[in-house]
Amino acid sequence: MSLSWLWSRALLTDRRILWLLFISNLVGTVYGYYWYWGQLTSVWSTQPAWQIVFVPDSPTGSLFFTLALLGLLFPPASRLMRGAVRLIEALAIVTSVKYGVWAISIIFWDAALGNPIEPLSWMLIASHGIMAIEALLYVRFFSLGTLWLIPAAIWTFTNDTVDYTYGIFPYLSLQHLAIIDQVRNFTFGLTAASVLAGWLAIRGGGRGARSVYTS
Repeated sequence: MSLSWLWSRALLTDRRILWLLFISNLVGTVYGYYWYWGQLTSVWSTQPAWQIVFVPDSPTGSLFFTLALLGLLFPPASRLMRGAVRLIEALAIVTSVKYGVWAISIIFWDAALGNPIEPLSWMLIASHGIMAIEALLYVRFFSLGTLWLIPAAIWTFTNDTVDYTYGIFPYLSLQHLAIIDQVRNFTFGLTAASVLAGWLAIRGGGRGARSVYTS
């Protein structure tokens, strides 16, 4: 068995693997929303209700990827549903890469500012690393074209804007709060880089050429 088999179409699109990924990502998504529960309730009670959707960043990215896996397990039959799945795929790619890398970067950045990396943070590093990798790994099995990245980019840049305009970004250390402008600039730059990574991955995989279902 060659190492290339580990990321082959035969293995990664096996329904048993897809179901395993779906369940694990679903559990991770639920845990992620639980992780944000304190901030969610705080924003709900002190800020306009419409802002609540922009609070949980990583869990929402994980939710998009979970739904994209569901699209691979149950290929849509109608044109409308295919469009919806492609939008979800685009959102999954951009947000999974963006928030996966963002969380890891913030943890190590925090360590550079003098805060030790706690055992729980290593779990977050591992889970968010997997989050980014699996999204890029499955791009070649998705059916979206590069134009679907436009609404995904709009959503993610809007999320950034709301986060840093209304102060509902994920909780940060005091050291990071002291340099919040740098964190904000890094966040916007990472969104742009994630859209570019998605574009390169789609172009490299070929639009729909290797997807599990056809249009």
